[in-house]
Amino acid sequence: MTRSPDMDALSRVSAHAVPPYGTAVRTAEFRGPLYAEWGPAMRAEALRGSVGELTAEALRERVGIPSIERRDVWEDVDPITIERISVAAAETHSRPWADALGSLFARYVRDGDRATYERAVSERQERLTRAVIAAAVTDDPMWIDEAADGAVVLCEQSTWSLPAHDDAHARRGFVLPDVAAPYLDLVAGEIVAQLAVADRVLGPCWDESWPGLRERIRHEAEARVFTPFETRDDLWWLGYWREVNNWNPWILGNVLLAALLLLDDPERVACILARALDSLDRYVAELPADGAIDEGVAYWWNGAGRMLEMLDTVAAITDGGLDATRIPVVGETLRFPTRMHLGGDWYVNVADGWARSRGHEPWQLPFRWGTLTGDARVTAWARAARRPGQPVAEVAGGLPRLVRALVDTAWRDAVPAAAPLPAAVWLGSVQVLVRRAEAGSAAGLALAAKGGTNDENHNHKDLGSFLVAAGGRQLLVDVGKPTYTAQTFSAERYRVRAMQSGWHSAPAPYGLEQGEGPAFTAQVITAPQGEPGPIPPVGEATVLELELAGAYPLAAGDSWRRTFRFDASGSAGGTERIEVADRWRLSEDGAHRIHVIAAGVVTPSGDAVEVAADGHRIRIAADDGNAPVAPSLEVWELDDPELIAVWGPWLTRLVYDVGGRAGSFTTVIEELS
Repeated sequence: MTRSPDMDALSRVSAHAVPPYGTAVRTAEFRGPLYAEWGPAMRAEALRGSVGELTAEALRERVGIPSIERRDVWEDVDPITIERISVAAAETHSRPWADALGSLFARYVRDGDRATYERAVSERQERLTRAVIAAAVTDDPMWIDEAADGAVVLCEQSTWSLPAHDDAHARRGFVLPDVAAPYLDLVAGEIVAQLAVADRVLGPCWDESWPGLRERIRHEAEARVFTPFETRDDLWWLGYWREVNNWNPWILGNVLLAALLLLDDPERVACILARALDSLDRYVAELPADGAIDEGVAYWWNGAGRMLEMLDTVAAITDGGLDATRIPVVGETLRFPTRMHLGGDWYVNVADGWARSRGHEPWQLPFRWGTLTGDARVTAWARAARRPGQPVAEVAGGLPRLVRALVDTAWRDAVPAAAPLPAAVWLGSVQVLVRRAEAGSAAGLALAAKGGTNDENHNHKDLGSFLVAAGGRQLLVDVGKPTYTAQTFSAERYRVRAMQSGWHSAPAPYGLEQGEGPAFTAQVITAPQGEPGPIPPVGEATVLELELAGAYPLAAGDSWRRTFRFDASGSAGGTERIEVADRWRLSEDGAHRIHVIAAGVVTPSGDAVEVAADGHRIRIAADDGNAPVAPSLEVWELDDPELIAVWGPWLTRLVYDVGGRAGSFTTVIEELS
C-alpha cells in the first residue's frame, strides 16, 4: 500500500476560475475535427467574407426564432404546451418576483449553500420564459409588460454568474460579485441567450411600449458577456490552458445565439463565430471516437447536446456552408444516450448524473438531429419520450429550447415509438458495458459495468462498479448526484458519500477507498463486443474482465480481478443470469469488503438477499468458493431531496466481509417473477 493520491486529482472536477499561478495562457490556432472538416472556412477571414457580408436582420432570420409579428407561426404552436404555460404564468403573475438576495449569494462562501440562490435565479428565468411565450401567443399587453418586468429584473441582478462559478472570491476575497469585472459562466450564457430570444420575439412590442428596454438589454449583454468573451483568454472553459467539459459548448452556443440576435455588426458577429468555433473544436477533439460522454447522459444534454444545437445554428447562418452532420464523432456522440437507456425514464448513470430522466429534457433536439443525420434509432429514442397530451417541451429547459420545440411542427406532430434499447454496448474509451437479453425490450435483467479512471469529468470513485436493472428499473444502483454545495467541487469532494467507492458496488481491498486522479485506473483484461462495434451472437455470454488493483493505493504487483458475465442463453423474460466474480492476489494478508448498493425493499432470504421495487424483484446470492456468504445490511436514510426524488427515502448497502492474501468471491443476480 505504497501509492499516495495525486495532489492534482481535482483537475477534472473543479471549475478553476483562474489559471494556476505562473501559468501562461496561449491562444494559438487549434486544428481539430471541425477544422479537418471545414478548414479555413471556419476562420475569421473567411467568415467576415460570408457571414460578415449579410445584414444583421438576414442573420437573425436564418436563426429561426420568430418575432411576435409572425402571427401565422405563434397561432399554430402546440396548444397543450401553451395551456400548461398559461396556467402556470397566471399563478405567479400577481406575486413579487423571486429575490436573488446578496445574503443568498454570500452563503456559498459562508456556509457552502449554493442551491438557495440558484433556485431564486431559476424562478426568475422560468417566470420570464412563461411570460414571453404567453405574450407571443396572445399579443396581450399584460404579458408583454410581465416579460418586460422579467427582463429588467435580470438586468438589475448584480451578476449573471452563480456564486459557485464567480471568480470574485478567488481574485479579491469577495462574498459578493465584482460588478466591475463580470464572470462569464454557464448561467450568464443562459441569461444572455434568454434575453436575446425575448428581445427577438417581443422587440417590436417593446419598441412601442417600453422604449429603452432593448438598449438596456444590449448594454448588459455587452458588459457581462460579449466583452468578456472577446477579451478574456483566461476563461478556463475556452480550452486555452486546461481541458474542457460541458461548459464549453453550453456557454459558446448561448453566446453565439445572443450575438446573432443582439449585435448589429455582422463583421463582429463573424469574429465571435470564429472564436467560438476555434474553442468548440477543442471540445470536439476531446470526444472519443465511440461518442462516449464520461459525465453520462445527464450531462450529455448540456454538453454534447449544446454542441449539436450550436452546430445547427452554425449550419443555418452559413446556409449549410459549415455542416457537421458528416463528422463521424458527431454522429457517435448523438447516439450515446440511446446506448445508455435502460427503459422508460431509467438510464445508466455515471459521475454526477441522475439515474432517471428529470422530465424536462429537450427531446426536440435529438429528434431534429436524428432527422438531419438520417439516424432512425435516434429519432425513435426521442419519439419514445413523446407523450400524447403532454407539452412538446418544458419551461425548465430554457426559453431558446422551448421556442425551438414550439416552432418545430415535425416534432409537434411526432408520434410515440419504441426505444431502440440495443442488446449490447461496449464503449472502450470509458470502459462502460451495457448488456440486456434482447434488443428493443426492457424486460428481464440488464447489466451495466464500469472501468475507466478516477480522473473523469464530475468524477466519482466508481471503478469496477456495476448496476442491475429489472424491467428497466434500477435495483442495484449507482447513487448519482446529490445536491451541489461548496464542498462538491473542492478538496473535500470525496467526503461526499455518494462519490466514494465505498458507496458504489465495488470491492474494497483492506477496506480501502479508491484513489483519486489520473494515476488510479482500471485495466481491461477481456473486452466484450457491442455497439458501436459488433454485437455478440444471440445466446453467447458477454464477459468483461477488469484488473482493479490500479484503482487503489496498493503495493506494486498486487492484483484484484473482477469479471462480469451476462448469460442470456435462454429467451428474454427472466432467464438471464448476471455473475460478478472477484479474484485477488495481494502481498499482505488482511480483511476486505465487497459492497453492493441496492434501492428498494431489501429482504434477507436465507443466505441470499431479495431486492424489490415498483413490481420488479431480484435475488442476490454470493459465495466464497466454499460456502454461501450472507451480507450485513447498512441503511442510508436519505435526506437530500435530489437523491430522494430518484431513490425514495433510503438506500441499502450490502456488505460482504472476506479476507486473505488470495481468494475468490462470486455474486450472482437473478430475476424473480
